[in-house]
Amino acid sequence: MASDTFSIGGDLGVRRLGYGAMRLPTGHGRERAASIAVLRRAVELGVTLIDTAHLYGGGANEELIAEALHPYPDGLLVTTKVGVARSPETGEWGLDGRPAVLRDQVEHGLRRLRVERVELLQLHRIDPAVPLADQVGTLRDLRDEGKIGRVGLSEVTVAELERAREITGIASVQNRYNLLDRTHEPVLAACEAAGIAFLPWRPVAAGGAGADARIAAVAEETGATPSQVLLAWLLGRSPVVLPIPGTARIDHLEENVAAADLHLTAAQRDLLDGAHAVGA
Repeated sequence: MASDTFSIGGDLGVRRLGYGAMRLPTGHGRERAASIAVLRRAVELGVTLIDTAHLYGGGANEELIAEALHPYPDGLLVTTKVGVARSPETGEWGLDGRPAVLRDQVEHGLRRLRVERVELLQLHRIDPAVPLADQVGTLRDLRDEGKIGRVGLSEVTVAELERAREITGIASVQNRYNLLDRTHEPVLAACEAAGIAFLPWRPVAAGGAGADARIAAVAEETGATPSQVLLAWLLGRSPVVLPIPGTARIDHLEENVAAADLHLTAAQRDLLDGAHAVGA
């Protein structure tokens, strides 16, 4: 049976089933109170990995997490991402991996999260207009300066991961991956071989999960929901997989967290492995 914990970078232990904060509303009043309640309930349920990004509201999501959870309990990892910025001319969001931008976003992230160091900082996307060595090298330098603890990447190919690892150690990769979309299977394999944490975003396939006959059959057989089946499949897929399902509702949060206790049989996994997979 796979462990329910993983050490990111070899030394940062977290429970493998985390939480993605992207969907949380960051407005005011009841909306904000509800988001804060979800975050606090996640911690109550034992979640120790929370994922956010500068992109999520231009830092508003980071501020929300700090308001809800700071001072952070021991063992809680809040990871954020940089490398997407809003154009001051057009107001549009786009990739921006220039070293000065990455540094600025890290500094703002430290302030918003109310920490002196981000223990895991991920490059949200590789900016093709900036040399990879400049982008990853900047994060390496920030790590050496003590402002971040570990460097991660997001939405990368195997070749890009290999190139980045020539520049510095890579602790995590965050790519889109779920039972119905296994395009990044080779990246997961590379992460498993290297002991790198693989954080699948969109771990619960939108729309099609409930309609897939195989998923529905396993859900009925186990008394679980299709979403729980998808998360349980991911947790059993590889010991380096750390799903980060997101929701703005406490009942869905509780449902997701309960998936960690759902253990699929070999026959059920074989059936699910035959489900349609993009890129498989």
